[in-house]
Amino acid sequence: MTGQRLEIVRSAERLAAVGPAWTALWREAGALVFQSHAWVSAWWATAPDRERRGLLVVLAWRGDALEAVLPLATCKRAGLRLLEWAAKDHADYGDAVLAPDAAPGIVQRMWDHLSQAGGFDLVYLNRLLPDAAARTLLDPTAQGGVFLRPNHRSEASLRVAGPWPTGKAWFDAQSKKTRQNYRRGQKVISDRGALTSRLLPEGEPLAPILDRLAGFKRAWLAENGLESNLYDEGAPALAALVQVLAETGLLRAFVLECDGAVVAVSINFVQAGTMMAFVTTYDPAFERGSPGMVLMMDYIQWSIDHGLHTVDFLCGAEAFKSRFATHSVTLDSVMGTRTLPGAAALVLDRCNRTVQELRRRYVKPAPGDAHQAEAAA
Repeated sequence: MTGQRLEIVRSAERLAAVGPAWTALWREAGALVFQSHAWVSAWWATAPDRERRGLLVVLAWRGDALEAVLPLATCKRAGLRLLEWAAKDHADYGDAVLAPDAAPGIVQRMWDHLSQAGGFDLVYLNRLLPDAAARTLLDPTAQGGVFLRPNHRSEASLRVAGPWPTGKAWFDAQSKKTRQNYRRGQKVISDRGALTSRLLPEGEPLAPILDRLAGFKRAWLAENGLESNLYDEGAPALAALVQVLAETGLLRAFVLECDGAVVAVSINFVQAGTMMAFVTTYDPAFERGSPGMVLMMDYIQWSIDHGLHTVDFLCGAEAFKSRFATHSVTLDSVMGTRTLPGAAALVLDRCNRTVQELRRRYVKPAPGDAHQAEAAA
């Protein structure tokens, strides 16, 4: 197309240089914060394993104006260069960013350009919303680069949305047991000190809150045998990402306090009339009072009272989310290969899936071995 120029950003220096143009496009497009230049840059600057990662951000320019961004990066795993969304580990939804008047087929042209340039073996793009612009890459009639096809892996995003005019109306619509559990939780916590639930005002220092949040998360991860470098002591990523939310004016941080001490935190942000819950956690010492549940019910009511039409719990179908969710959105994924090693890895992945399916269908667990059979599947 006349005047169109495609570029692949591979260095931190070039990533910084395109910041103003990317940010202007992001605001014009109304894209999610996960696809913003600030978010991707914060991730890249704080990634603890950057030596095994590489930037492959595709830009489409129309003259001096940025028309589209395909924010991608590679990660080395088992000797393969896996192409995925930039900041994937901290982004609940992945997609391209397009100007409202972007040329038709621009995403496909960007993909073709990257396919020819190479630098990756295997592609895995996940967490695609139903209306994601990147879904155009699945059109078999338009594909000219690395062929992408739907992958069997999917995730769920649970949401709260309904006709309630006020937060109290939503609360009153909950089951009797849910309302009782909420009030019981409040009482259990308040028996140990004055209970306060509040939205952090703009300008209140975030560092003490984030330190408490990370400590709660580390305790939970250790108890469940899990790991996440986002919450490692002294790790800079969490603070950097939350700072992005604060600087863009999107941040809504809610805390539950007992005698001034934080016992639950929810780092949320608001976009497009939706409250999005990025991280929610609580002090395990107060578990009997279900502080996480109490705070969730508080910010749901706050959201409705402030005119938001949806509360989005983002990626993951955990039980504590399904307790309040009114509907679920499926997040799809796609895969593709560019090299023979990548193709071999994809074949192995499909073989493993076939074996798992056969086990589920035909292998009857022996008495007492149901748990082992389930784990193997």
